[in-house]
Amino acid sequence: MKQVFLFFALTILVLIPFFIWGEAWTERFTFEGAIAWLKEYGSWAWLSGIVLLILDIVLPVPGTLVMSGLGYIYGVFWGGIFAAAGSFISGAAGYWLCRSFGRRGAEKILGRDDFARGIKTFDQVGGWLVVLSRWLPVFPEVISCMAGLNQMSKTKFHLALLCSAIPMGFIYATIGQAGVNNPILAFGLSAGLPPAIWLLVRPLFNRQKERGMKR
Repeated sequence: MKQVFLFFALTILVLIPFFIWGEAWTERFTFEGAIAWLKEYGSWAWLSGIVLLILDIVLPVPGTLVMSGLGYIYGVFWGGIFAAAGSFISGAAGYWLCRSFGRRGAEKILGRDDFARGIKTFDQVGGWLVVLSRWLPVFPEVISCMAGLNQMSKTKFHLALLCSAIPMGFIYATIGQAGVNNPILAFGLSAGLPPAIWLLVRPLFNRQKERGMKR
């Protein structure tokens, strides 16, 4: 039960900045606004884009528009790399921040029984939770934090995060490079590609895990 309460508490914490600053950020960060903001930093636009995507943990940053802006400025290849890097670092930051509490800290927050159930849940379906949450608002940050707190396998988490961050980064960079804001196409691709990639990667991880257990 504490897992559920924590999930909703984290969701509310992530939503608070949206309620406070969401309207102002939405007005400024249109597709054109994101490009103009990035260009203000000149040759450091790529770094400012990555930082913005990382700040999405605590601020209502429209990450997809920032990714599209990076694609518009740097093209599909470099724009995709910068967008994927920002998305990946953002997810990893939430994971490691909460994992730093350690087993003892997690048991104090969740209780021993809930923590044990959480470990089992994230061992079984954690990869799917990470992959499927990345194309939704709010939930990527929450799931990353929950995965870290419940000590999800470091390898499994980062593989799942890569499977979602890379295609999302390149999809939105492609949309941005074309100068077209096509949310329906981008939404469909960003929702469909990560699970397909995870279906291919997950068996490889499981095989590697089984080999490690036999040694």
